[in-house]
Amino acid sequence: MKAVFKRELRSYFASPIGYVCVAALLALYGFYYFQVMMMGSTSYITSAYNAMFTFCMMIIPIITMRSMTDDRKNKTDQALLTAPVGTLSIVIGKFLSSFFVYFIASTLGLLPAVALSFFSTPPWGVVLGNYVGTLLYGGAMVAIGVFISSLTVSQIIAAIGTFAVAVFLMFIDSLASGLSSSWVSAVVGWISFNTRYTPFTQGLFNVSSAIFFLSVMAVFVFLTARKVESRRWS
Repeated sequence: MKAVFKRELRSYFASPIGYVCVAALLALYGFYYFQVMMMGSTSYITSAYNAMFTFCMMIIPIITMRSMTDDRKNKTDQALLTAPVGTLSIVIGKFLSSFFVYFIASTLGLLPAVALSFFSTPPWGVVLGNYVGTLLYGGAMVAIGVFISSLTVSQIIAAIGTFAVAVFLMFIDSLASGLSSSWVSAVVGWISFNTRYTPFTQGLFNVSSAIFFLSVMAVFVFLTARKVESRRWS
């Protein structure tokens, strides 16, 4: 797993993908924190992270689109599958490498808050709550993206498929509010990433939401491993 993680992480920064995704997210973090400073109130930090939620969900498909497709496209998947390492370890290594790119961008996104602290007093509880929530929903979306990437050999199809799922998860709570059936509305709203993320934007650590996101990661990593395993024996 460690070797796969290092190999995949190296490949992200051997191409422009890793740098472009990190730079794009950092530029957006800087822009929204600049708006907070222009507003003259740190209470707008929550609004900044709410806006970043949408952009992060849009950029994650670009990070994950190559995670599983590259090996199949370059015909290196057979060497990887016949290596003395379990498929679960392979998938976890690829998942962690994709997540680490996102983790770098999210962590460096705290720098504007640090800069803000030199002449103001940011609500660090809210900032750190948003940071933890960002990592949780990002990790869940990365796991989904890696799974979709395992279903195709085309990076474009993988990116579009993951993007479609991201849009669905972002706006599913709006769909839930328009349903007449209360229990269907409750079930649909239950899987909304936006609803699950909201408590973190208020500086609250919501245990049920954390478990939800971690469960999504575990389920989709498992499904990806099963998909890879089926190719090993086909």
